[in-house]
Amino acid sequence: MEDIKLKLGKGGLILAAMGIMSIVLSIFNYNIRLLAWVDMWGTGMGWVIRILLIGVGGALFYMYGRDTEEEEED
Repeated sequence: MEDIKLKLGKGGLILAAMGIMSIVLSIFNYNIRLLAWVDMWGTGMGWVIRILLIGVGGALFYMYGRDTEEEEED
């Protein structure tokens, strides 16, 4: 179960990073090939999707990306 939580956390970090990279690259009229579909519905909706990627990815990383159990030394 811990393995799945760590993978969810890493996936959330990747989602957030892709959203941030997409925002930075869109300023220079570039886009990540994986996220080329984002602007199909218009510029406004593209920005909403990018922000949602960052929000959902950050939430996944916050919930599952860090160790919640601390090991106690005896």
